[in-house]
Amino acid sequence: MGNVYLVGAGPGDPELITLKAVKCIQKADVILYDRLVNKELLSYAKEGADLIYCGKLPDYHLMKQETINHFLVRYAKSGKIVTRLKGGDPFVFGRGAEEAEALVKHGIPFEIVPGITSGIAAAAYAGIPVTHRDVSASVAFVAGHHKNDEKEEQKWASLAKGIDTLAIYMGVGNLPYIQEQLLKNGKSKDTPAALVHWGTTDVQKTVTGTLETIAEIARTEKITNPSMIIIGEVVRYREKISWFEEKASEAAISGVL
Repeated sequence: MGNVYLVGAGPGDPELITLKAVKCIQKADVILYDRLVNKELLSYAKEGADLIYCGKLPDYHLMKQETINHFLVRYAKSGKIVTRLKGGDPFVFGRGAEEAEALVKHGIPFEIVPGITSGIAAAAYAGIPVTHRDVSASVAFVAGHHKNDEKEEQKWASLAKGIDTLAIYMGVGNLPYIQEQLLKNGKSKDTPAALVHWGTTDVQKTVTGTLETIAEIARTEKITNPSMIIIGEVVRYREKISWFEEKASEAAISGVL
C-alpha cells in the first residue's frame, strides 16, 4: 500500500509553498496537479515521477472529481507515493475533503498538508489586511458561484449583516448578482471593494471601487477569473500599504534601465 499527500501549493508565488509541501513533491512517484498550481513547483519532482494534469476551467472540467478520486486510490493501492497538488489550501474550496473521504473509504493512508489560501495571500499582496482591530474583527471565505434558491439568498443576507470582511472566491462571473444581494440585504453601497487578479504572481492586477461600482469596474477593466473579491472597510488600507505591484513596477523599470 502506498500513501497519498493532499497538499496545498499556495496562491501562485512559488516561494509561498511550505517546506513540507516541497518534500511531498520531491518524494512523490505520482503528482496530480491542478490548473492554478504554479508549474515551477513541478521542478521539485524527482526524475521519472508521473505528472498528471487535473486542471479545471470555469464551466469545463478536464477531469471529473470521481476520476481524480479513482486515480488517487488506484496509484496508492499499487504501492505508489502520490501527491495531490492543489492551488491554495486543499480544504478551502479545494475539494480536499471529498478526496480524503474517498481515501478513507478504500483504506488508503493519507496526510493533509495545508497551504496559504488566496483569500488571505492575494489580499495581502494587494496591501489589504483581511482583519484590522479598528475596522474588521471577522472575515468570511465565500464561494462566489451561486444557486438560485432560498438558502443562497439567506446566505447573502447573513454575510451582508454579520461579517466585516468578505473574501469571495470564484465570483467574478457572478459579481452583479453578489452586488445585488449584498445591497438588497443592507450592505452600504459605499463599502470599499477590490478585485485582485492572479494574486501573488508577476501579472497581478488590482482594481478598487465600492460595492456600488465594483461590478462595472470589473467589466470595464476586463477582470476575469482567477480573481479574489475583497469587500469591506479593510480595502481602504491599500492606499497606505500597497507594496507588491509598486515593487514589481520598480523592478520592471530597473530592468529596462
